[in-house]
Amino acid sequence: MTLPNEAPLQKLQFYVSTGYRCGYLPNKLAQSLVASPQHLINADVYSSLIQQGFRRSGKFVYRPHCEDCRECVAVRIILQDFMPNRSQKRAYKQHQNLVASILPVAFYEEHYALYAAYQKARHAKDESEQADKTEQEDVEQYQNFLCQSNIESVMVEFRENGQLKMVSVIDLVHDGVSAVYTFYETGDTKASLGTFNVLWQIEWTKTLNVPYLYLGYWIKDCQKMAYKQNFKPLEKLLEGQWGE
Repeated sequence: MTLPNEAPLQKLQFYVSTGYRCGYLPNKLAQSLVASPQHLINADVYSSLIQQGFRRSGKFVYRPHCEDCRECVAVRIILQDFMPNRSQKRAYKQHQNLVASILPVAFYEEHYALYAAYQKARHAKDESEQADKTEQEDVEQYQNFLCQSNIESVMVEFRENGQLKMVSVIDLVHDGVSAVYTFYETGDTKASLGTFNVLWQIEWTKTLNVPYLYLGYWIKDCQKMAYKQNFKPLEKLLEGQWGE
């Protein structure tokens, strides 16, 4: 399967994956449309693909391609029109003492320790899956997911008084910035680190003079994705067209 008539994409092939358990909606099988070969997906190619709803996980570039489901909707913030609401302003003020540092994409032990704690707290898997995985497999999965990239990517770490609080992986594309993944300390239930992080990315992206911050997929019936609706104006990719 190929995508038509765009010069950066003409050398790529696209195939549909086999079904796998959906990570967002219970009791559903998912499939992905996968771009290959990976080594041809550079910054120019990925900038074209993300405009068509593709995302990156390590060197793996895909978009949802489920036969009977269209719930995954690619979304992006229109930066020039964004105005934070009252709650978002409070979140930004609450965490404005965080110090951000931009680092090359690589494996950092301290980052992985925070990631592992975040996964345990927020995305706990069932006991049978946990029992089947070794620590080394968890480390390799993390490296494949967040420590590899064929395009221009950075890691941003946020510290408070020297203590690591949050890490984001971010891609730079021609018309914006793409938020790949963020993980953070979950112990403080009054913190609003996730909201602060998106606001920080909005402000940072504005300094690059590009129009969009890509937030990945929004899913109406997935609570984990609900926060994305709070950042407006939010464009959605529906039937191949971006619009509010």
